[in-house]
Amino acid sequence: MGAEVSWKRQIGRWMEDHRGLIIVLVVLPLSLLFDYFMRLRHWIFRKFISAPEKHDERVRVIQQKIMKWNKLPQDQKKLMCTARPNWQSLSTTFFRKDLCHKIPIPLYDILELKPDKMTIRVEPMVSVGQVTDFLVPRGYTLAVCLEVAEASLGGLAMGVGMTTYSHKVGLYQETIMAYEMVLADGSFVKVTRDNEYSDLFYTLPWSHGTLGFLVALELQIIKIKPYLKLEYIPVQGQKKYCNMMRDLSGALDKHFETPDYLEATVFNKEEAVVMVGNFSDVPSHEQHKINRVNRWYKPWFYKHVEGFLRKGGDYEYVPLEDYLLRHNRAIFWVVETMISFGNNPIFRFFLGWLLPPKIAFLKFTTTPGVRAMTFTKQVFQDIVLPMNQLEDQINKSEELFDLYPILIYPCRIYDHGPHSGQLRSPRKEQMVPGTNYGMFNDLGVYGVPRLVKEKKRYDAVDAMRQMERFTESLGGYPFLYADTFMTREEFDRMFDLTAYETVRRKYHAVGAFPHLYDKIKPEIDVFAVGKAYMDPL
Repeated sequence: MGAEVSWKRQIGRWMEDHRGLIIVLVVLPLSLLFDYFMRLRHWIFRKFISAPEKHDERVRVIQQKIMKWNKLPQDQKKLMCTARPNWQSLSTTFFRKDLCHKIPIPLYDILELKPDKMTIRVEPMVSVGQVTDFLVPRGYTLAVCLEVAEASLGGLAMGVGMTTYSHKVGLYQETIMAYEMVLADGSFVKVTRDNEYSDLFYTLPWSHGTLGFLVALELQIIKIKPYLKLEYIPVQGQKKYCNMMRDLSGALDKHFETPDYLEATVFNKEEAVVMVGNFSDVPSHEQHKINRVNRWYKPWFYKHVEGFLRKGGDYEYVPLEDYLLRHNRAIFWVVETMISFGNNPIFRFFLGWLLPPKIAFLKFTTTPGVRAMTFTKQVFQDIVLPMNQLEDQINKSEELFDLYPILIYPCRIYDHGPHSGQLRSPRKEQMVPGTNYGMFNDLGVYGVPRLVKEKKRYDAVDAMRQMERFTESLGGYPFLYADTFMTREEFDRMFDLTAYETVRRKYHAVGAFPHLYDKIKPEIDVFAVGKAYMDPL
């Protein structure tokens, strides 16, 4: 038994030491083939099976399947979930769908653009990349548009999303005008903040598909210009860049004219680059300042940004679609943990077109052993925390993980009072004076902790549990697509499930859909795995 464990650990060490080679020679080519296969599959689906005018017909089929489930004997009823495979979602967890009654939701169409209402109606499986390709040439974009092309709009609606426009509009859920749902009894309902289903409207975000099946949604869009004038501001000193972010986001003064897009990348505790973007046309005398940052041969965006620490501040004009998906090629900076030489100019020029590895394919090929190993040796967390304690967030992240860069996106968190859903209202001292919102931020922590890189003893579970306690103490919360280390009791303290539990009972979701905590908790024993992999190889 001991020899077997030693052999497995040696294989694991070899795979870690040669991970870049494996990714380049195996994963990237297979990802490309997989991407072509999925594009062909979607094309066939849209061409021969799907069509916007058949949306109602497809919804009726879903209703029939749910009504059929309702007629099953009680001892044969399993909790329902979508039939979409785990590996196709961006969640880091693998929910046990094999234990559920799976309902196919084959809804991939953009249904209707409504310029007069500044909204777009889509089916839930429409991706960020798909809607961006559709909207930008027409002069629009989503008010909250995630940077990862693979993300589905329905997944974001049932979960959460935030981007660099969120200091103006808030979380993704604030830009949803209507949900179209099929409930546990098979009934179809349109859900808005003002109709009879308003209680459902406020609890659907962060519910992760545990209240019903989403079949369409209507999202807010905004008018754009072809380019974003993007200013890069290198800042020395933690207090200085934190104050700058609070100032530029409008956290200190509701009357401050904020930029269209705002973010910061922190490269170490004392150095950051603040990015300020505004919609713009390009003057004829500044055509040379256009930078198409998403070309395959270009430096990864965060590496491009890091260069301004050395050469000083500057600005350029970035095509809007390039900006919206600027982090897609390197999946922020996660690809660097897989391919350490991926930003090398030679690699970019000859093989950069292969990037990024498909997240879905990476999940599809994840074995339990690989899942356990990456679970304890990498961090992939987005955490919502109040901007008035930005310095404390960065210091805590360094204490527990000691990895950089760190991403900062400011975001309004509204106080909806009794209609706040699962999110607790911001505390009084966190509110922007004279408004109904507090200015929070996404703290994006992605990568390999320093102790893991140095092959030293590291307790990933304890570090994350400390981060969760810190998050709760500040009135924040993590995005639930990532691994959660909280017990049920701790989860109930962080999130307010009062309205959620009421809605589950009212709309017969109890006994029909998994509970939120059961849906998002890791499918593995985090404590056992953490202990087993705590020692260095």
